[in-house]
This record gives sequence, C-alpha cells and structure tokens, in this order.
Amino acid sequence: MKNKLLKTALLAACAIAGASASYGLIPRTIDDFRTKQHDELISSKVNQYTHYRAPVAEPQGDYSQDLEHTVRAGENLSTIFSDLNLSREDLHKIVNSNSTGKQFAAMEPGQDVVATINADGELEQLTYAKNPFETLVATRNDSGFDVRLLSKKIDYQISSSQAVIHASLFEDGIAAGLSEKIILELADIFAWDIDFALNLQEGDRFTVVYETLLVDGKAFDTGDILAAEFVNQGKTYTAVRFSDGQGQTGYYTPNGVSLRKAFLQTPMDFARISSHFNLHRHHPILNTLRAHKGVDYAASIGTPVKTTGDGKIVFRGSKSGYGNVVEVQHGPKYSTLYAHLSGFKRGQALGSPVKQGEVIGYVGKTGLATGPHLHYEFRIDGKHVNPLTADLPRSLPMDAAFMARFKTQTQPLLARLEQVKGEAIVARN
Repeated sequence: MKNKLLKTALLAACAIAGASASYGLIPRTIDDFRTKQHDELISSKVNQYTHYRAPVAEPQGDYSQDLEHTVRAGENLSTIFSDLNLSREDLHKIVNSNSTGKQFAAMEPGQDVVATINADGELEQLTYAKNPFETLVATRNDSGFDVRLLSKKIDYQISSSQAVIHASLFEDGIAAGLSEKIILELADIFAWDIDFALNLQEGDRFTVVYETLLVDGKAFDTGDILAAEFVNQGKTYTAVRFSDGQGQTGYYTPNGVSLRKAFLQTPMDFARISSHFNLHRHHPILNTLRAHKGVDYAASIGTPVKTTGDGKIVFRGSKSGYGNVVEVQHGPKYSTLYAHLSGFKRGQALGSPVKQGEVIGYVGKTGLATGPHLHYEFRIDGKHVNPLTADLPRSLPMDAAFMARFKTQTQPLLARLEQVKGEAIVARN
C-alpha cells in the first residue's frame, strides 16, 4: 500500500512539473543555467535567482534564493535586514562574528547587498561589495557565521593631464578629465606658494602626472599625484612626490626642498578675497573708520575652514563683533584667528592640538557681518600683520642622508613630467 501511495505521489509530482514547464516556471538545474538554450532565464525580469537540484532519494531538493538590494542613503544593515525580512539574531551574529564582521556596519549608498536564503527562509550567505576590489562575505556555519573579506588585485597605471586656466582651477581641471580628488590634491600641494583665491589668472597652466587604480583592467579611482608643474603669473612651480622609506611622504622641489611650509597661504579652498588688510578701512556696518586687521574670504555658509599651521587651540567660542571664533597658537611667536564661523568642528576643544590643513570650523556670518565670509587674522609676537605679504618661515632643505635616494626615486617621475609637457607643446603647434 505504501509503495502504491508513493507511486501515486510521484506521478502527481511529474504531472505538476509538466504543467509548470509549459508556462516556463519550472526551476532549472545549475547545469541547465549554464547552457545557451536557457540564457533567457538569466536575463529574466524576475528580480530573484533560484537554484534547484534534482531529487535523489527524497521527492524534494535543496533550494536557495538570492535577494538583491542596493543600499540607499540613510540605510544601514539593520534597516536592510528589516526590508528583506531577515532575522535580527542573524544580524547580531554576523556583526559580532569577528573584527571583519563589524565592517558590515559601514555601508555606502549605491553598493549592492545579496542575501542568499534557503528553503526554510534562513539566511545562508550575505555578500556586500564594499568597492570594486573588496567584498565582504558572511557564510552560515554550525555556530553562527564565518565572515571574510575577499580582495582583488589592484593595478596601478601612470596617467597625465595638462590644462590652461580660463575659468578656475576646479572647472578647467574637470574639463581636462581630472577627478575632484586630484584637483583638490593639486591645490594642496601648491597651497604654500600659490594663492588660488587671489593670484590665479587666465593663461596660467598646469601639468600633472598621477596614478590611476584599476581592477580587472577597469579604472575605478585615482591614486596619488606623482609629479606636477604649475605656471602661475609666469613663475613656474614644480613638485615631485618622495617617500623616505621611514614612513614620511611629501612633495618637494626637484632640488629636494620640501614644499610644505610653516603656514598655508589661505585657510580655505577656492575662496575669493572680499576685503583686504587695511588699517584705515571704512566699516560697512558701524559706518566709521575702523582698522581691518585681517583678510576676508567670501564663501557660502558651511564651507570648511582650515588652520593654516600646526598649533594648539587657545580660544573657541563667541567674541563680540567677531561672532564665533577659533584662535590657534603656533609656538611662542605666531597665532591665527578665524572669525564669523557658523559652527565649530566636532571633537575639538580648548587646548586641542591641530595640524596644518585640519578643519576647525565652517564659514558663517555670526557677529558683525554683512554676509557669509571668513575673517582671517595673522599675528607675529602679538602684532597684526598682513598674511598675504608677511615674511613667513619656510621649510628647511632635505637631510643630506636622503638626497641620493631622492634623486633615484624622483628622476623617472620628473622625466615623465617633461615628456607630457613636450607632447602638449607639439599638440598645440
């Protein structure tokens, strides 16, 4: 009797399978997926992916389903698990499986997450593509989940570009095919010698040699600038990247003099001067003659403000007509002031050490200000000086012990820079 029932059940299953196949809904085996005649199933509009293995001893087989999700702004792993109807207990196990599992907590918008579910609705595997070369994979095991970070090999290619300034460094850099990252790095490299807010003019030009990062032969990001030249108002500035082998990397002139000076020319990127240092200026609000002991930089509210030198915060708060202010002491002789800020950088306080170029606040219009701008002051021995014309300290030449290594490492990069410049001249002619 039992054999008769089993035979009846199998015949019924075959009948159902035959009916389903007539509508193209029967799941195929993994081998079938790999054949050309079933390619149309792979490109189906159905937003899931199923596997079916033929039964051996039992009338039902292993089944899995891939649920795909693209991370949206504001989402995290918790909200994604909720959207996909996944167990919060599994979420806890994955994140706390090991140090790698904690990386699932930092998900970027636009990246893909794939959850593989078994026939019982349990999560078997979670895959998250962090970037083009790193993928997090959490696989269920007897005790929880095993989480691994799989990495692809990154290849480096040397790229180059040259542009002439017509509008701004940013606009002309983008037009020349450079990424925002490379443009900002270029501005940082020459920030000690070129005031991009005041001194940039039409006809200036730059040449840059930089790294392009590739995975599987496809470019996905840019690396470091290796060498660059900027011609500003007829004066040529050249920089080349050098690592001394002891953890220190920086940009130097071809003669080995560091481009990093004690103070930056400006406390902001791509800002314009709206008011110069003037001890006899007519105040626009008070309507009186009042010394303007600094330089004003016009910029939109929220623009990051950077300290121009290494130092320590000695004041952070409100100060009458200055509004929100940060003052930084740079050793016993120099100090700088940043006023009219809309807010302060989190994590900093009175007495906090700050590094050159570190953000300390954001542009605003607090205090006596007619519009959003930064008021920047520079003092030497307590006396106000014009930061645009003051004789500020410069860096010392490279240690002689590193000079031979410097020449060997930088000579090919400078040769490539000259080659790019030569090719540009030929193209123009």
